[in-house]
Amino acid sequence: MDDRAALAGIVFVLKTGITWQQLPREVFGCSGITCWRRLREWTDAEVFDIVHEILLDHLRALDVLELETAVVDGSHVRALKGATLSGPSPVDRGRPGSKHHLITDGTGIPLAVTLTGGNVHDSTQLFPLMDQLPVIRGKRGNPFTRPRWLFADRGYDSDPHRARLRNRGIIPKIARRNTKHGSGLGKHRWVVERGFAWLHQYKRLRTRYERRADIHYSLLKLACVLICHRTLTTSF
Repeated sequence: MDDRAALAGIVFVLKTGITWQQLPREVFGCSGITCWRRLREWTDAEVFDIVHEILLDHLRALDVLELETAVVDGSHVRALKGATLSGPSPVDRGRPGSKHHLITDGTGIPLAVTLTGGNVHDSTQLFPLMDQLPVIRGKRGNPFTRPRWLFADRGYDSDPHRARLRNRGIIPKIARRNTKHGSGLGKHRWVVERGFAWLHQYKRLRTRYERRADIHYSLLKLACVLICHRTLTTSF
């Protein structure tokens, strides 16, 4: 089966949120099951991780990325079918859920994502996200390896976290708990909410249907690829 046809089918499922069985074979030339199997193969080969890094290189070459600033946050989605990496969500009356954890550049372009159970605290994913930041090339000289500033909300408030970030040469801009609102950090943090809006425009990500965590994570990475590709094609 042609890879392009399979990719078109996978993207259609991701965008519309239909089940794999509902994919119209007469339109795409392959069945939903075939698309799912191809997605599984590409997941094992980390294809979307590789493509994501290539697109980030091209975006940096065009000066589209704002890499001195990084912003992190988490977003809950309901998980069905007894999925792995799911748990009782404290924001959804204990129903099974998962969390998407995202780190973006200063404009909202996704740099890295992780997937956890819905009962996992956001702060636990700060350094897993930092460790997943890709090495972004695209220009002469040193590649990008870390941001200068990191912005986060009160859910990431932790003095040990701040110390670890400073040890990495990153200036933490994290709101503190039990303080009045109006710190001014929101004018920088809002971009990660835009990043989530871009991710969750793909309906298959709004509710988690996949039992396998690696398949759902692969769809997350594909959404990051599509966002970067859309930004790239509008930047010439």
